[in-house]
Amino acid sequence: MSEVVPVALGGLRLDQALARLFPQYSRNRLQEWLKAGHITIDGRRLARNYEVTGGERIALSPPRLPDSAAPQAQRMPLKIVFEDAALIVIDKPAGLVVHPGAGQPDRTLLNALLAHAPALSDVPRAGIVHRLDKDTSGLLVVAKTVTAQNELVKQLAARTMRRLYLAVVQGDPPASGVIDAPVGRDVRARTRMAVTHRGKPARTAYRVLERYGSAALVECRLETGRTHQIRVHFQHIRHPLIGDVTYRRGTRHGISFPRQALHATELSLVHPKTQKPVSWRSPLPRDMKRLVESLRTDDPA
Repeated sequence: MSEVVPVALGGLRLDQALARLFPQYSRNRLQEWLKAGHITIDGRRLARNYEVTGGERIALSPPRLPDSAAPQAQRMPLKIVFEDAALIVIDKPAGLVVHPGAGQPDRTLLNALLAHAPALSDVPRAGIVHRLDKDTSGLLVVAKTVTAQNELVKQLAARTMRRLYLAVVQGDPPASGVIDAPVGRDVRARTRMAVTHRGKPARTAYRVLERYGSAALVECRLETGRTHQIRVHFQHIRHPLIGDVTYRRGTRHGISFPRQALHATELSLVHPKTQKPVSWRSPLPRDMKRLVESLRTDDPA
């Protein structure tokens, strides 16, 4: 795949420009590929500290993994909300891991996608554009071609892809607001994220839909897409998500729920092929619906 460096990125180091142009890959991986010669600039191999001016053509040829190391196709049930030649929209159940990792080498959404559409083996990350945490349910989009994936990644970067979530949080938060607080790795526990001045900018807009005295149902709109962003932001304002054992530190937790009460309910984007706006909605899953109904019943008001 190749991209022309926009003039707006002129003055950045090459590794910084690569991270902007190919955000579907980690910065470390891009640097490794640059060093190994899998990335060229106008046909030349250049160092990571080369300063781009804009107008250069960057060609990226990711190395293919050996068959033994590549994720394997595994037939698993998928709830497909929409599919055409460019996109698949999945309604992911809670408990399903999106991408293989150290703790989950297989039986992931990626493995299921490879079985459903084998051509996805030629698309980075099997076309996965954004992730949901294992115990978060709801909508995510998968690109079936490299061209579609690049287009959707650009929409994410430009914040034109609309993602709405429903969450049940502890306590009685303000009626609406924007949580604007940088999110980065928690230095005390590397498996967690935290609000930290060393983090990347992160913004979550929200509004309360229902109140239950001890909890509230809120609608959240992501303006950025940091790891665990909604969970971290609501813990930061002392209204952590019900059921979130990772981010409930320092708060009372009297409502039992087996996972973080978070559901990706709406996804809107510009279709990469037709260039028309499209949108999908997913209602609350059964477990969160039962939670909300029980909270309504217990509400003293």
